[in-house]
Parts: sequence; structure tokens; C-alpha cells
Amino acid sequence: MSFGAELDERVQLLRGIWLFSSCTDDELERIAALARPLEVDLGAELTRQGEPGLEFYVIVSGDASATVDGDEVGTIGAGGFFGEMALIDGGERTATVTATSPMQLLVLGRHDFNEMLELAMPQVAPKLLAVVGARMRALERHDGVESTLGL
Repeated sequence: MSFGAELDERVQLLRGIWLFSSCTDDELERIAALARPLEVDLGAELTRQGEPGLEFYVIVSGDASATVDGDEVGTIGAGGFFGEMALIDGGERTATVTATSPMQLLVLGRHDFNEMLELAMPQVAPKLLAVVGARMRALERHDGVESTLGL
């Protein structure tokens, strides 16, 4: 059986992610039903700066590097997430995210991301907004100095 194949396994994976830590079991089950498991190899490009954003990624295991204009602006590890900014504002990807190790992820498409927000808005939105704000500040001061984009 492959990673994340069973709904119960996806619920357990989400339960360990700080973004979803305040969600009820029912909310986690509904979000898990929307999430698609994905495994990628070292070097896989998950998002590309300037392209349309169609998916939201939650990192179950592994690490990734975020670059803007070719400069690393941060790293994202297990428990982190990315891809939310383009889904929230409908704009282009603000960074290229590349796997720096093999990774296991849970992925939500645009429609499923919006449904997840509706299902768990009070629990997820404040945490999501805090990360978006920190990432916007990191982009504004982008000068090639490494910062951490995840928790």
C-alpha cells in the first residue's frame, strides 16, 4: 500500500501538522478526504516562480528550498506548507520551491483548498494568515539572506 492511501492515515498525518492542530476529528476527516498524497524525489520542482498557482502543499516528511529570482529565501520542512499565497489572491507563484530531499506531501487543489478553509476557517485561518504575513515581509526584504519560511 502506498503512502497516504488510506483516509485514516491522512487524518493522522494532518493531525501532526501544526496548521491543523486545533481542528476537530470531523474537520480532519473532511480535510483528509480532500487531500491527495504525493511523493517526490530530491530535486523535484514543486512550484515555479511566475507560474499560476493551482495547488497547496503540506509537507509530511522531507525538506524544500524556496528561491526568488534564483536566490534562496528560506527552507520549509516537515509540518510546513506552501502554495497558499497564489491560491488566496489568484496571482502567480511568488517563489520556486524545490525538494532538497525525498518528500511526502499532502496536496489540495484550488477548489479543495477553498473547501478546506470553509470547513476549518476558525482553526486554520489565523495560522495561515500569520505565515502569509511573515512570507510577505521576507519577500519585501528579499536580499538573498536566508530566512526560515516554515515552522
